[in-house]
Amino acid sequence: MKDFMLIFIGKEYTDLGLSPEQMQERMGKWFAWNQKMQKEGVVKHGEALHPEVRQISGPNRTVTDRTAAELKEIVGGYYMVKANDLDHACKIAQDFPDYDLGNTVEVREVLVFDEM
Repeated sequence: MKDFMLIFIGKEYTDLGLSPEQMQERMGKWFAWNQKMQKEGVVKHGEALHPEVRQISGPNRTVTDRTAAELKEIVGGYYMVKANDLDHACKIAQDFPDYDLGNTVEVREVLVFDEM
């Protein structure tokens, strides 16, 4: 089995205008997905990310503070999963609860480098 990162990209719930009740319902879907992956033994770990972003760029290391509201899309969190191959990892990502909100999952294999 290989490690894959499922990266969650899209709008924050607050930016979409979801009510507290709708957010709670969404969290229930997330917990159910996590439990399913745990039962299948494929999830290694995952976390949500704070919507505040600090970007550092360029040769002068320019620092820019951003919020989710300022960005078109934001990386909202990730899961690390174990899968046989990319197709298997994409199958795991099918249960992502926020596709209906226009959010997406980027699936990437984690590269393993041998020590020299």
